[in-house]
Amino acid sequence: MLRFKHLFVTIGAIILCIASASAQPRDSKRFAAIESEKIAYITKELSLTPAEAQRFFPIYNQYSKEIWAIRSKKKESTTTPSPRGVNAFNKSDRSEKRDILSYDAKELDVKKEYRKKFAEVVGSARASQFFEVEQNFRELLYKELQRRNR
Repeated sequence: MLRFKHLFVTIGAIILCIASASAQPRDSKRFAAIESEKIAYITKELSLTPAEAQRFFPIYNQYSKEIWAIRSKKKESTTTPSPRGVNAFNKSDRSEKRDILSYDAKELDVKKEYRKKFAEVVGSARASQFFEVEQNFRELLYKELQRRNR
């Protein structure tokens, strides 16, 4: 019976994500499908009950937005070409914008903050496990992409 509840929550999350992506461009549909798979994977790997999933995923969505924003800024700062003939003040300003470690530190701070929030819902062991599960999903996604490109 509990297994059916997990299946029901997972399928509901997938349908919700797909329905919300129906009016969006093609790339957004792909992203929504991947995000749905990620939600199902996290639900399964962390053994979330329906009640836990209902409380966990709004927090996860906030976490995801914050991490996405940091990573976007990090990528933006590393891909911005540096202008020539800039004075010393601008050089130090540029180096601060391109300081990759500061972005990594911000990301780590966000992860620490959200680990506490996740722990309130699923306990500290599963909250810490979440980051490993998330990394495993990324690796699975990368392997699938490589497989499709062959």
